[in-house]
Amino acid sequence: MRDFMIPNRIAPASPAIVAALVLLLLGTFFRVLRVEVAPDVLPNFSPLMASALCAALFLPGWIGLAVPVMALLFSDVVLNAHDGLPIFSAQLLWTLPGYLVAVALGWSLRGRSGLLPVLGGTLAASIFFYVVSNTGSWLGLTAYPQTFAGWVQALTVGLSGYPPTWTFFRNSLAGDLLFTAFFVVVERSLLQRRVDVAA
Repeated sequence: MRDFMIPNRIAPASPAIVAALVLLLLGTFFRVLRVEVAPDVLPNFSPLMASALCAALFLPGWIGLAVPVMALLFSDVVLNAHDGLPIFSAQLLWTLPGYLVAVALGWSLRGRSGLLPVLGGTLAASIFFYVVSNTGSWLGLTAYPQTFAGWVQALTVGLSGYPPTWTFFRNSLAGDLLFTAFFVVVERSLLQRRVDVAA
């Protein structure tokens, strides 16, 4: 794939901004819909992390921060209501930092050339999210021994009766990388089309 330059600023009425917002909303609804329709198929396979990073990458100013955070909060509220849980759960304390890191990485990648730095940022955000969210589970669930071995258990095999936690990481990483690449290719195509029309 040829290198591309991610612009520092995009005109507010740009079709690229509209596309980024649409992709972010689709990512949010995909997360909710997958849990409703196929909860046991690829758990944690979701475009939400990619949406957070790419929204910060493509959307201007504070919108790049506000929109992905609002999408996460909205989808959490919907999923918690679906599962009969409180609207805001303590788990948000462990998940929100991961998405904020993705947003920060997206901002830091503005103006960078090439798809590889974006995928590298996605990989870093995915690993951070996995370690922080599973550390939160280790700290918050009494089923885990509060020892180093218990922390390693939370990061690898998890609790008995559930799939190993590493499988959740595998699925989330696959979704994060695939959806990020898809979002970047779509955004690049729209920007290139706009340049061709203006020429």
